[in-house]
Formats: sequence, C-alpha cells, structure tokens
Amino acid sequence: MKTITLRPADPERDFGQLSEWFGLLEDDALSEKGLKEYYEKRRDLILPKVAEDEEGNLLGFYWAYHGRAELCIVDLFVSPKHRSQGAGNLLYADLESSINPFQSQKLQVSISDTNSQSRQFAEKRGFHERWHFIPMRLDLKTFNDQPYDEVIAGLKRDGFQFTSMEELGDTEETQRKLYALNDSTDMDVPGRNGEHSWSSFEDFQKTVCQMDWYKPGGQMVIIDTAAGEWVAMSAISRFGDHAYNLHTGVDRRYRGRKLAQAVKVTALRYARDVLKVSAVHTDHNTMNQPMIAIDRKFGYIEVPGNFIMQKILS
Repeated sequence: MKTITLRPADPERDFGQLSEWFGLLEDDALSEKGLKEYYEKRRDLILPKVAEDEEGNLLGFYWAYHGRAELCIVDLFVSPKHRSQGAGNLLYADLESSINPFQSQKLQVSISDTNSQSRQFAEKRGFHERWHFIPMRLDLKTFNDQPYDEVIAGLKRDGFQFTSMEELGDTEETQRKLYALNDSTDMDVPGRNGEHSWSSFEDFQKTVCQMDWYKPGGQMVIIDTAAGEWVAMSAISRFGDHAYNLHTGVDRRYRGRKLAQAVKVTALRYARDVLKVSAVHTDHNTMNQPMIAIDRKFGYIEVPGNFIMQKILS
C-alpha cells in the first residue's frame, strides 16, 4: 500500500498541477500564473495543502479560503487514477483539524450536479445541500440592448439617477450605502432565508471593496433622487476572458418597475464597452426564478450547474 503524506502546497513546485486541477473542478481554464497571483494577494486567507506518494507524485489537494466571516470555502480534489486509495480521507481529516486558526463555523463546497461520486463523499462527511446553482452565459455579440433605451429613459424621467460607484467617488460613505443595498437585496434572494453574506460593513469593505476584482465603474447603482434612496444595483467585473455579473438586486419597495432589467443592461454595456469582453457569465440558485426569467429574456444560455453543500462545525 502506498505511503501518503500531506504538506503545505508550494506555489513554485505545485501550482502548475493545481491550476490544471482547478480547471477540472471549475470547468474553466486557469493559468499557473493566475493562480499564483490570486494566492499572493490572499495568502493570509488561504490554506492550501497537497497529498503526495513516497515518490513525490502529487495525488490531490485541498484549498481552504476564509473570505467571509465564519465561513470557509473549500475545494478538495484527488486525481481520478489515485482515488479510493486514502488520499481524500487524509486530506479531509487534515482540513477539519487545520482550519481552527480561521475560526470558521461552517464549511462550504461546490460540487458539479453531474458528479455523484464527490457528492457522496461530501454527504458521508456531514455536508448537506444548501442550494442548486445554474450557471448562465451570454454572448454579448448577439445581445440587443436597444429595446431597453426607452425603459431607461422613462425611469430617468421619473426621477431615477443611473450612476456607478466610480462616478460617485467610491468613498467610504458611498461604500456604506452600497453595502446596505447589497446586503438587503442579497438577503431577499429566494432561498437565502434572510442570511447575511457579510457580518458587517468592515467585512464587506475588506472582502469586496478592497479586492483586486472590484471595479467601481462596474458597480452600477440607481438612485431615487426624490427620496434620496439607493434602490437598485448590478455589480460586474472581469475574470480572464469574460465578465461576471456578481449580483443584481432591487429594493423590494421599488419592484415591478423594470429597474432590475434597466440596471443590468447598464452593467452589460459596461462589460461590452469598457471591459471589452464578448461574453458574460453569471449563476442563480434554482429558487431565484424572477432573475432567471430576466436573464433568459436577455438571451443567456443555461449550462450544467452545481450544488452548494455546507457543513456546520461543532
């Protein structure tokens, strides 16, 4: 029987292989350079370990990311030819015993909805399905935004200001308003059950506004000028060769006025005209039918999804 040992992942020695495995996990190409850059900017939040045999061959790895309060997001992978030999068990056992410094109370993992083997592995270790997400893709070359010109013009006539965090100065004051709108609309997403994504403004500022992917120009906002209320938002940024629409939300008091469609169109225009990408990705949990309907109307195409599974640590 092979001797399996675990050790911290070495960026220079291991990240070439890890980037290939991440590509398999996420069904998206990831370069070694990109993984190194991502890790260097967040190394105080990430714990990566690898499993290897006595000859030094990599068998698998885990990557634990503590990006939000009390939540640790985990990737765990074992090379198909080395499965059922104990590497996965060792990696997971070490993961649970090693994350205490992060003070996480919950583990979260994303598993492809076609990967029954990985789901069984997670369920045996106490993980339960939290959401089922559907990724969606939009080809901007075929997206026709002209029908929304009149919608946007009408909303402007009604006193709604279309702007962005960049235009507003991206100050702490505006970031606090963005946090309040983001938090309240995120909690309202069907299936969220009123759960906060951030523990405080400071948590939001650290994990969103101070991240390298955060683009103030891509944080689109609609303000009701009569009331001075921030009522709708759509956040978008670039990742590799495509843009990703992170969140679109509307204050529940202002729903039914096509604000979600209007603000999302401004985000897509930013992706096309400023970020210079030809495709936009997003995803929705299957309970969020209103936003799925909007994206289908825009021309988004659904692709195979993934389950978000969580485990509460005792």
